[in-house]
Amino acid sequence: MTPDQTANSEPQSSAEIEQPQPLLLQMPVDIRSAALAVLSVLAVLAVLRWASGFFIPVMFSLMLSYALSPVVNALERIHVPRVLGAAMVIAGILGGSGAAIYSLADDAEKWIESLPKTAEKLQTIIHKGRDGPVTPLENVQDAASKIERAAEDAAEAPRATRGVQRVVIEQPRFNIRSHVWSGTLGLLGMIGQVTLVTFLTYFLLISGDMFRRKLVKITGPGFARKKITVQALDEITQQIQRYLLVQLMIGLMVGVATWLAFVALGLEYAAMWGVAAGVLNLIPYIGSFLVTAAASVVAFIQFGEIKMALAVGGASLVINTLEGNLLTPWLTSKGSRMNAVTVFIGVLAWGWLWGAWGLLLGIPIMMVIKSVCDRVDGLKPIGELMGS
Repeated sequence: MTPDQTANSEPQSSAEIEQPQPLLLQMPVDIRSAALAVLSVLAVLAVLRWASGFFIPVMFSLMLSYALSPVVNALERIHVPRVLGAAMVIAGILGGSGAAIYSLADDAEKWIESLPKTAEKLQTIIHKGRDGPVTPLENVQDAASKIERAAEDAAEAPRATRGVQRVVIEQPRFNIRSHVWSGTLGLLGMIGQVTLVTFLTYFLLISGDMFRRKLVKITGPGFARKKITVQALDEITQQIQRYLLVQLMIGLMVGVATWLAFVALGLEYAAMWGVAAGVLNLIPYIGSFLVTAAASVVAFIQFGEIKMALAVGGASLVINTLEGNLLTPWLTSKGSRMNAVTVFIGVLAWGWLWGAWGLLLGIPIMMVIKSVCDRVDGLKPIGELMGS
């Protein structure tokens, strides 16, 4: 190597040494394994949607068994046989639900009878709004309708000279037999679902911890695996029972608060609105929105004033805001909390899969998934993403 080449090579090597090396992000996920996981998740979702008639009663029965097992266990500790204790608890729930429905039947009947008058009143309010001053938007709509009619007349004029016959499609008449038949089938289907859930919940309650012991047994002979399985099952049981207890307490508080607020504002059928608010509170975000929107519309129809509609909607909004931002976080343990994005996406996903039942069961199922992910090493990142 000549001296010139040596002189030229020295500064180049020093520049290379001084240049910082780029940082590379190591991806711990295998692309092939990730693709198989995505395909497996899609297959599971397809099965859950296709067999929703089977999975919905099973999941609902599991949630009820988690909620009622502490009561049955307490009865068993005072020497009440588990078979008899489970029957007493389920009979009490069915009797209480029937009594609540019967007590609200008169209000519901009166509300249904008032629907024609409510429709007429709504139509009157709309006509009054139309009789007011004409807005620029209404002028644009009127002009657009005139242009559309002129275009239709221009298009129909040459067609009349060609002798083309105009066909008018008549809508089918209202057939009350078909509506009664479909309503009867829906009622029979609902009765069948309630019967299925009742018997399945009863069998789960009388089984006790049998399935728990079997799950621990089939995990393997290793003590470490059995211990992890027991801890995961304990955590799932505690979180679901705590969640259901909290939701029951909050539902009662929201229902009573809504009833009192609507009575103070003079809204009709306030007790029925309180029950609806307490039940729909089980559906995060969507339930409170439905109650607030529906109560505002009904208040506007009843009073005919926008300020009363805003007052009723504002009262419902304040109650649900206090419940969601203060009461629920205080009563819910931090370990079982999920972030708001996970809750909202989970509610939408399970609602898309199973409809109204998915909206009710979505959060408990997401809590089970989070508990499992927190206990499995390969799934801990998913549990971390779901947590608050």
